[in-house]
Amino acid sequence: MEPDVSAQTGQCVAVDKGRILAVLPASEAAERFSGPRLDLPQQVLMPGLVNAHTHAAMSLLRGYADDLPLDPWLNEHIWPAESRWVGSEFVHDGSRLAALEMLLGGVTCFADMYFFPDQVTEAAIETGIRAVIGMIAIQYPSAYAADPAEYLQKGLAVRDRYRDQPLITHMFAPHAPYTVDDATLSRIRQLADELDVPIQTHVHETAAEVAEAVAATSERPLARLNRLGLITPSLMAVHATCLDNSEIDLLASQGASVVHCPRSNLKLASGACATAELSRAGVNLALGSDGAASNNRLDLWGDIQLTGLLAKWVDNDAAALPAAEVLTMATLNGAKALGLGSKIGSIVAGKAADMISVDLSGAGNQPVYDPVSQLVYSAGAANVQNVWVGGQQRVRDGQIDNLDSAEIISKAQTWAERIRAGD
Repeated sequence: MEPDVSAQTGQCVAVDKGRILAVLPASEAAERFSGPRLDLPQQVLMPGLVNAHTHAAMSLLRGYADDLPLDPWLNEHIWPAESRWVGSEFVHDGSRLAALEMLLGGVTCFADMYFFPDQVTEAAIETGIRAVIGMIAIQYPSAYAADPAEYLQKGLAVRDRYRDQPLITHMFAPHAPYTVDDATLSRIRQLADELDVPIQTHVHETAAEVAEAVAATSERPLARLNRLGLITPSLMAVHATCLDNSEIDLLASQGASVVHCPRSNLKLASGACATAELSRAGVNLALGSDGAASNNRLDLWGDIQLTGLLAKWVDNDAAALPAAEVLTMATLNGAKALGLGSKIGSIVAGKAADMISVDLSGAGNQPVYDPVSQLVYSAGAANVQNVWVGGQQRVRDGQIDNLDSAEIISKAQTWAERIRAGD
Protein backbone atom coordinates (compact mmCIF):
# COMPACT_ATOMS: atom_id res chain seq x y z
CA MET A 1 0.00 0.00 0.00
CA GLU A 2 2.99 2.32 0.40
CA PRO A 3 4.51 4.05 -1.49
CA ASP A 4 2.08 2.67 -4.06
CA VAL A 5 -0.25 -0.30 -4.37
CA SER A 6 1.53 -3.26 -5.91
CA ALA A 7 1.59 -7.03 -5.66
CA GLN A 8 4.95 -8.61 -4.93
CA THR A 9 5.87 -12.28 -4.86
CA GLY A 10 8.52 -14.18 -2.96
CA GLN A 11 8.37 -11.83 -0.01
CA CYS A 12 8.49 -12.46 3.72
CA VAL A 13 7.22 -10.32 6.62
CA ALA A 14 9.09 -10.60 9.90
CA VAL A 15 7.04 -9.84 13.02
CA ASP A 16 8.11 -9.54 16.66
CA LYS A 17 6.12 -8.39 19.70
CA GLY A 18 3.20 -7.39 17.52
CA ARG A 19 5.19 -5.13 15.19
CA ILE A 20 6.56 -5.54 11.69
CA LEU A 21 10.34 -5.76 11.79
CA ALA A 22 11.01 -6.03 8.10
CA VAL A 23 9.60 -6.84 4.68
CA LEU A 24 12.24 -8.65 2.66
CA PRO A 25 12.79 -11.38 0.07
CA ALA A 26 12.04 -14.81 1.48
CA SER A 27 15.52 -15.92 0.45
CA GLU A 28 17.03 -13.45 2.94
CA ALA A 29 14.54 -13.92 5.76
CA ALA A 30 15.92 -17.24 7.01
CA GLU A 31 19.40 -15.75 7.24
CA ARG A 32 18.30 -12.73 9.28
CA PHE A 33 15.51 -14.08 11.48
CA SER A 34 14.78 -17.19 13.50
CA GLY A 35 11.48 -18.49 14.87
CA PRO A 36 8.41 -20.17 13.40
CA ARG A 37 7.61 -19.51 9.76
CA LEU A 38 4.20 -19.64 8.07
CA ASP A 39 4.02 -20.17 4.32
CA LEU A 40 0.91 -18.97 2.50
CA PRO A 41 0.95 -20.37 -1.07
CA GLN A 42 -1.62 -18.88 -3.44
CA GLN A 43 -2.65 -16.36 -0.80
CA VAL A 44 -2.29 -12.59 -0.68
CA LEU A 45 -0.89 -11.13 2.51
CA MET A 46 -2.26 -7.61 2.91
CA PRO A 47 -3.10 -5.02 5.56
CA GLY A 48 -6.23 -5.73 7.56
CA LEU A 49 -9.36 -3.94 6.38
CA VAL A 50 -10.36 -0.77 8.22
CA ASN A 51 -14.11 -0.28 8.66
CA ALA A 52 -14.12 3.48 9.21
CA HIS A 53 -17.79 3.79 10.18
CA THR A 54 -20.25 1.45 11.81
CA HIS A 55 -22.69 1.05 14.67
CA ALA A 56 -21.59 -2.36 15.91
CA ALA A 57 -24.39 -3.10 18.35
CA MET A 58 -26.99 -2.57 15.64
CA SER A 59 -26.06 -6.03 14.40
CA LEU A 60 -28.90 -7.14 16.68
CA LEU A 61 -31.29 -5.14 14.45
CA ARG A 62 -30.07 -6.76 11.22
CA GLY A 63 -33.08 -7.08 8.90
CA TYR A 64 -35.41 -5.47 11.45
CA ALA A 65 -36.81 -2.78 9.13
CA ASP A 66 -35.86 -3.47 5.54
CA ASP A 67 -36.97 -1.79 2.30
CA LEU A 68 -37.69 1.64 3.78
CA PRO A 69 -36.32 5.14 3.07
CA LEU A 70 -34.11 6.76 5.69
CA ASP A 71 -36.69 8.97 7.45
CA PRO A 72 -39.37 6.31 8.16
CA TRP A 73 -36.64 3.72 8.76
CA LEU A 74 -35.16 5.91 11.51
CA ASN A 75 -38.18 7.67 12.95
CA GLU A 76 -40.79 4.92 12.81
CA HIS A 77 -38.70 1.80 13.37
CA ILE A 78 -35.05 2.08 14.43
CA TRP A 79 -35.27 4.90 16.97
CA PRO A 80 -38.38 3.44 18.68
CA ALA A 81 -36.70 0.01 18.82
CA GLU A 82 -33.54 1.52 20.25
CA SER A 83 -35.56 3.46 22.82
CA ARG A 84 -37.14 0.23 24.00
CA TRP A 85 -34.24 -2.21 23.83
CA VAL A 86 -30.85 -0.51 23.87
CA GLY A 87 -28.95 -0.85 27.14
CA SER A 88 -25.55 -2.02 28.25
CA GLU A 89 -26.33 -5.73 27.69
CA PHE A 90 -27.77 -5.10 24.21
CA VAL A 91 -24.70 -3.09 23.18
CA HIS A 92 -22.23 -5.62 24.58
CA ASP A 93 -23.88 -8.62 22.92
CA GLY A 94 -24.42 -6.81 19.61
CA SER A 95 -20.85 -5.53 19.52
CA ARG A 96 -19.45 -9.02 20.11
CA LEU A 97 -21.52 -10.33 17.21
CA ALA A 98 -20.27 -7.50 15.01
CA ALA A 99 -16.63 -8.08 16.00
CA LEU A 100 -16.97 -11.79 15.23
CA GLU A 101 -18.37 -11.07 11.77
CA MET A 102 -15.78 -8.41 11.01
CA LEU A 103 -12.78 -10.49 12.10
CA LEU A 104 -13.90 -13.44 9.99
CA GLY A 105 -14.20 -11.06 7.04
CA GLY A 106 -10.72 -9.59 7.47
CA VAL A 107 -11.61 -6.35 9.28
CA THR A 108 -8.91 -5.71 11.88
CA CYS A 109 -10.00 -2.19 12.91
CA PHE A 110 -13.41 -0.53 13.14
CA ALA A 111 -14.71 2.88 14.16
CA ASP A 112 -17.89 2.82 16.20
CA MET A 113 -20.56 5.45 16.84
CA TYR A 114 -23.12 4.26 19.37
CA PHE A 115 -24.49 4.43 22.86
CA PHE A 116 -22.75 2.76 25.83
CA PRO A 117 -19.25 3.04 24.33
CA ASP A 118 -17.84 1.32 27.42
CA GLN A 119 -19.64 -1.86 26.37
CA VAL A 120 -18.39 -1.56 22.78
CA THR A 121 -14.89 -1.22 24.23
CA GLU A 122 -15.28 -4.30 26.43
CA ALA A 123 -16.51 -6.32 23.46
CA ALA A 124 -13.57 -5.17 21.34
CA ILE A 125 -11.07 -6.08 24.05
CA GLU A 126 -12.71 -9.47 24.56
CA THR A 127 -12.66 -10.32 20.84
CA GLY A 128 -9.20 -8.85 20.18
CA ILE A 129 -10.15 -6.43 17.41
CA ARG A 130 -8.73 -2.91 17.12
CA ALA A 131 -11.37 -0.23 17.69
CA VAL A 132 -11.78 3.52 17.56
CA ILE A 133 -14.55 4.21 20.05
CA GLY A 134 -16.88 7.12 19.42
CA MET A 135 -17.72 9.51 22.23
CA ILE A 136 -21.24 10.02 20.98
CA ALA A 137 -23.24 13.22 21.37
CA ILE A 138 -26.86 13.76 20.42
CA GLN A 139 -29.49 16.27 21.50
CA TYR A 140 -32.02 13.69 22.62
CA PRO A 141 -32.12 11.67 25.86
CA SER A 142 -31.52 7.93 25.77
CA ALA A 143 -30.94 5.10 28.21
CA TYR A 144 -27.28 6.13 28.12
CA ALA A 145 -27.46 9.88 28.79
CA ALA A 146 -29.97 12.66 29.37
CA ASP A 147 -28.44 15.56 27.45
CA PRO A 148 -25.36 16.53 25.38
CA ALA A 149 -23.34 17.48 28.45
CA GLU A 150 -23.85 14.04 29.98
CA TYR A 151 -23.05 12.30 26.70
CA LEU A 152 -19.71 14.12 26.54
CA GLN A 153 -18.95 13.63 30.22
CA LYS A 154 -19.56 9.89 29.98
CA GLY A 155 -17.63 9.61 26.73
CA LEU A 156 -14.60 11.35 28.20
CA ALA A 157 -14.78 9.08 31.24
CA VAL A 158 -14.67 6.03 28.93
CA ARG A 159 -11.64 7.49 27.17
CA ASP A 160 -9.87 7.99 30.49
CA ARG A 161 -10.75 4.49 31.71
CA TYR A 162 -9.41 2.69 28.63
CA ARG A 163 -6.63 5.02 27.52
CA ASP A 164 -3.94 2.41 28.25
CA GLN A 165 -5.56 -0.35 26.19
CA PRO A 166 -3.20 -0.93 23.23
CA LEU A 167 -5.94 -1.66 20.66
CA ILE A 168 -8.34 1.09 21.74
CA THR A 169 -8.35 4.74 20.68
CA HIS A 170 -11.14 7.30 20.63
CA MET A 171 -12.92 9.89 18.53
CA PHE A 172 -15.75 12.35 19.08
CA ALA A 173 -18.96 11.24 17.41
CA PRO A 174 -21.63 13.94 17.21
CA HIS A 175 -24.47 12.10 15.50
CA ALA A 176 -25.31 14.67 12.80
CA PRO A 177 -25.73 18.43 12.37
CA TYR A 178 -29.52 18.03 12.56
CA THR A 179 -29.33 16.26 15.95
CA VAL A 180 -26.59 18.32 17.65
CA ASP A 181 -26.78 22.03 18.49
CA ASP A 182 -24.14 24.70 17.88
CA ALA A 183 -23.00 24.86 21.49
CA THR A 184 -22.30 21.12 21.62
CA LEU A 185 -20.50 21.13 18.27
CA SER A 186 -18.34 24.05 19.38
CA ARG A 187 -17.50 22.26 22.61
CA ILE A 188 -16.54 19.11 20.67
CA ARG A 189 -14.28 21.13 18.38
CA GLN A 190 -12.54 22.62 21.42
CA LEU A 191 -12.11 19.24 23.12
CA ALA A 192 -10.90 17.59 19.92
CA ASP A 193 -8.20 20.23 19.57
CA GLU A 194 -7.15 19.87 23.21
CA LEU A 195 -7.07 16.06 23.18
CA ASP A 196 -5.90 15.60 19.58
CA VAL A 197 -8.62 13.13 18.63
CA PRO A 198 -10.63 12.99 15.38
CA ILE A 199 -14.31 13.84 14.92
CA GLN A 200 -16.79 11.72 12.96
CA THR A 201 -20.33 12.76 12.05
CA HIS A 202 -23.06 11.88 9.57
CA VAL A 203 -23.35 14.80 7.17
CA HIS A 204 -25.15 15.45 3.88
CA GLU A 205 -26.49 11.90 4.02
CA THR A 206 -29.49 12.78 1.85
CA ALA A 207 -30.65 15.66 -0.32
CA ALA A 208 -33.67 15.99 1.99
CA GLU A 209 -31.39 16.56 4.99
CA VAL A 210 -29.65 19.41 3.17
CA ALA A 211 -32.93 20.94 1.95
CA GLU A 212 -34.47 20.86 5.43
CA ALA A 213 -31.39 22.53 6.92
CA VAL A 214 -31.53 25.30 4.31
CA ALA A 215 -35.26 25.81 4.87
CA ALA A 216 -34.79 26.03 8.63
CA THR A 217 -31.53 28.00 8.87
CA SER A 218 -30.68 29.23 5.35
CA GLU A 219 -27.41 27.32 5.77
CA ARG A 220 -26.23 24.00 4.38
CA PRO A 221 -24.95 21.57 7.04
CA LEU A 222 -21.33 21.64 5.84
CA ALA A 223 -21.37 25.43 5.82
CA ARG A 224 -22.57 25.33 9.41
CA LEU A 225 -19.82 22.93 10.41
CA ASN A 226 -17.32 25.18 8.69
CA ARG A 227 -18.66 28.25 10.51
CA LEU A 228 -18.15 26.39 13.79
CA GLY A 229 -14.59 25.45 12.86
CA LEU A 230 -15.11 21.70 12.43
CA ILE A 231 -13.89 21.33 8.84
CA THR A 232 -10.30 20.33 9.63
CA PRO A 233 -7.98 17.36 9.00
CA SER A 234 -9.59 15.78 12.08
CA LEU A 235 -13.05 15.60 10.50
CA MET A 236 -14.59 12.49 8.99
CA ALA A 237 -17.73 13.36 7.02
CA VAL A 238 -19.76 10.15 6.79
CA HIS A 239 -21.97 9.52 3.72
CA ALA A 240 -21.61 12.93 1.99
CA THR A 241 -23.92 11.93 -0.86
CA CYS A 242 -25.03 15.49 -1.63
CA LEU A 243 -22.05 17.79 -2.20
CA ASP A 244 -21.64 20.69 -4.58
CA ASN A 245 -18.30 21.64 -6.12
CA SER A 246 -17.56 24.31 -3.52
CA GLU A 247 -18.10 21.79 -0.71
CA ILE A 248 -15.79 19.28 -2.36
CA ASP A 249 -13.17 22.02 -2.66
CA LEU A 250 -13.71 22.98 0.99
CA LEU A 251 -13.19 19.41 2.24
CA ALA A 252 -10.08 19.08 0.09
CA SER A 253 -8.53 22.40 1.07
CA GLN A 254 -9.04 21.73 4.78
CA GLY A 255 -7.71 18.17 4.63
CA ALA A 256 -10.93 16.52 5.85
CA SER A 257 -11.86 12.91 5.10
CA VAL A 258 -15.03 11.41 3.66
CA VAL A 259 -16.20 7.96 4.77
CA HIS A 260 -18.11 6.31 1.95
CA CYS A 261 -20.83 3.76 2.87
CA PRO A 262 -22.15 2.60 -0.52
CA ARG A 263 -24.30 -0.39 0.43
CA SER A 264 -26.11 1.50 3.18
CA ASN A 265 -26.58 4.54 0.96
CA LEU A 266 -28.11 2.46 -1.81
CA LYS A 267 -30.29 0.35 0.46
CA LEU A 268 -31.85 3.44 2.05
CA ALA A 269 -31.92 5.28 -1.30
CA SER A 270 -29.90 8.04 0.35
CA GLY A 271 -27.91 8.89 -2.74
CA ALA A 272 -24.51 8.16 -4.24
CA CYS A 273 -21.30 9.80 -3.08
CA ALA A 274 -19.25 11.42 -5.87
CA THR A 275 -16.14 9.48 -4.92
CA ALA A 276 -14.29 10.01 -8.19
CA GLU A 277 -14.76 13.79 -7.96
CA LEU A 278 -13.66 13.79 -4.33
CA SER A 279 -10.61 11.72 -5.24
CA ARG A 280 -9.62 14.06 -8.05
CA ALA A 281 -9.92 16.99 -5.64
CA GLY A 282 -7.54 15.26 -3.22
CA VAL A 283 -9.98 14.37 -0.44
CA ASN A 284 -8.92 11.39 1.69
CA LEU A 285 -11.57 8.72 1.03
CA ALA A 286 -12.19 5.93 3.52
CA LEU A 287 -14.72 3.11 3.53
CA GLY A 288 -17.38 2.12 6.06
CA SER A 289 -20.08 -0.50 6.25
CA ASP A 290 -22.46 1.58 8.40
CA GLY A 291 -24.52 -0.58 10.77
CA ALA A 292 -25.93 -3.99 9.95
CA ALA A 293 -29.45 -2.56 10.32
CA SER A 294 -28.97 -0.54 7.13
CA ASN A 295 -26.37 -2.63 5.32
CA ASN A 296 -27.34 -6.06 6.67
CA ARG A 297 -23.69 -7.14 6.56
CA LEU A 298 -20.45 -5.93 8.06
CA ASP A 299 -18.64 -7.63 5.19
CA LEU A 300 -16.46 -4.80 3.92
CA TRP A 301 -15.65 -6.77 0.75
CA GLY A 302 -19.17 -6.07 -0.51
CA ASP A 303 -18.59 -2.36 0.03
CA ILE A 304 -15.18 -2.60 -1.65
CA GLN A 305 -16.64 -4.14 -4.79
CA LEU A 306 -19.60 -1.78 -4.87
CA THR A 307 -17.34 1.25 -4.37
CA GLY A 308 -15.39 0.42 -7.52
CA LEU A 309 -18.50 -0.26 -9.59
CA LEU A 310 -20.64 2.60 -8.34
CA ALA A 311 -17.93 5.19 -8.95
CA LYS A 312 -17.81 4.18 -12.61
CA TRP A 313 -21.58 4.54 -12.96
CA VAL A 314 -21.78 7.89 -11.11
CA ASP A 315 -18.83 9.33 -13.07
CA ASN A 316 -19.90 7.68 -16.35
CA ASP A 317 -16.32 6.53 -16.75
CA ALA A 318 -15.13 2.91 -16.59
CA ALA A 319 -11.69 4.15 -15.52
CA ALA A 320 -13.02 6.03 -12.47
CA LEU A 321 -11.66 4.94 -9.08
CA PRO A 322 -9.42 2.03 -10.18
CA ALA A 323 -8.96 -1.08 -8.03
CA ALA A 324 -5.74 0.09 -6.38
CA GLU A 325 -7.44 3.25 -5.14
CA VAL A 326 -10.43 1.32 -3.78
CA LEU A 327 -8.12 -1.03 -1.90
CA THR A 328 -6.33 1.98 -0.43
CA MET A 329 -9.67 3.37 0.77
CA ALA A 330 -10.34 0.14 2.64
CA THR A 331 -6.94 0.06 4.34
CA LEU A 332 -4.48 2.96 4.54
CA ASN A 333 -6.95 5.78 3.89
CA GLY A 334 -9.24 4.48 6.62
CA ALA A 335 -6.30 4.38 9.01
CA LYS A 336 -5.36 7.95 8.10
CA ALA A 337 -8.93 9.19 8.62
CA LEU A 338 -8.98 7.65 12.10
CA GLY A 339 -5.64 9.16 13.08
CA LEU A 340 -3.91 5.77 12.85
CA GLY A 341 -2.03 6.18 9.57
CA SER A 342 1.35 5.92 11.28
CA LYS A 343 0.34 2.70 13.06
CA ILE A 344 -1.71 0.53 10.68
CA GLY A 345 -3.01 0.36 7.11
CA SER A 346 0.08 -0.91 5.32
CA ILE A 347 2.74 -3.59 5.70
CA VAL A 348 5.70 -1.39 6.58
CA ALA A 349 8.48 -1.91 9.12
CA GLY A 350 7.57 -0.28 12.41
CA LYS A 351 3.82 -0.55 12.02
CA ALA A 352 1.57 -2.89 14.00
CA ALA A 353 1.16 -6.31 12.44
CA ASP A 354 -2.52 -5.94 11.51
CA MET A 355 -2.60 -8.27 8.53
CA ILE A 356 -4.83 -10.74 6.73
CA SER A 357 -4.27 -13.47 4.17
CA VAL A 358 -6.75 -13.98 1.34
CA ASP A 359 -6.88 -17.25 -0.58
CA LEU A 360 -7.15 -16.75 -4.34
CA SER A 361 -6.77 -20.41 -5.30
CA GLY A 362 -10.46 -21.21 -5.77
CA ALA A 363 -12.38 -21.37 -9.03
CA GLY A 364 -14.05 -18.00 -8.45
CA ASN A 365 -10.68 -16.26 -8.26
CA GLN A 366 -8.77 -18.06 -11.02
CA PRO A 367 -6.87 -17.28 -13.12
CA VAL A 368 -5.10 -14.40 -11.39
CA TYR A 369 -3.68 -11.80 -13.78
CA ASP A 370 -3.65 -8.93 -11.31
CA PRO A 371 -4.00 -9.72 -7.58
CA VAL A 372 -5.01 -6.13 -6.77
CA SER A 373 -7.89 -6.24 -9.25
CA GLN A 374 -8.84 -9.72 -8.05
CA LEU A 375 -9.12 -8.54 -4.46
CA VAL A 376 -11.49 -5.72 -5.40
CA TYR A 377 -13.71 -7.37 -8.00
CA SER A 378 -13.64 -11.09 -7.14
CA ALA A 379 -12.62 -11.79 -3.54
CA GLY A 380 -14.99 -11.94 -0.59
CA ALA A 381 -15.11 -12.58 3.13
CA ALA A 382 -15.17 -16.33 2.55
CA ASN A 383 -11.69 -16.09 1.02
CA VAL A 384 -10.13 -14.67 4.20
CA GLN A 385 -8.02 -17.40 5.77
CA ASN A 386 -5.90 -15.79 8.47
CA VAL A 387 -6.21 -12.59 10.50
CA TRP A 388 -3.69 -11.00 12.86
CA VAL A 389 -4.31 -7.93 15.03
CA GLY A 390 -1.19 -6.51 16.62
CA GLY A 391 0.60 -9.72 15.71
CA GLN A 392 -1.94 -11.90 17.55
CA GLN A 393 -3.72 -14.43 15.36
CA ARG A 394 -7.50 -14.01 15.57
CA VAL A 395 -8.56 -16.14 12.58
CA ARG A 396 -6.74 -19.34 11.63
CA ASP A 397 -7.54 -21.22 8.41
CA GLY A 398 -10.89 -19.49 8.15
CA GLN A 399 -11.95 -20.21 11.74
CA ILE A 400 -12.12 -17.78 14.61
CA ASP A 401 -9.43 -18.32 17.24
CA ASN A 402 -10.17 -18.31 21.00
CA LEU A 403 -13.80 -17.15 20.78
CA ASP A 404 -16.98 -19.12 21.42
CA SER A 405 -18.83 -18.31 18.20
CA ALA A 406 -21.81 -20.48 19.12
CA GLU A 407 -22.34 -18.61 22.39
CA ILE A 408 -22.13 -15.20 20.68
CA ILE A 409 -24.62 -16.26 18.00
CA SER A 410 -26.95 -17.81 20.58
CA LYS A 411 -27.10 -14.51 22.46
CA ALA A 412 -28.04 -12.75 19.22
CA GLN A 413 -30.83 -15.25 18.56
CA THR A 414 -32.16 -14.72 22.09
CA TRP A 415 -32.29 -10.97 21.48
CA ALA A 416 -34.21 -11.52 18.24
CA GLU A 417 -36.77 -13.64 20.10
CA ARG A 418 -37.19 -10.94 22.75
CA ILE A 419 -37.57 -8.14 20.24
CA ARG A 420 -39.96 -10.13 18.06
CA ALA A 421 -42.11 -11.01 21.08
CA GLY A 422 -42.06 -7.40 22.23
CA ASP A 423 -43.25 -6.18 18.84
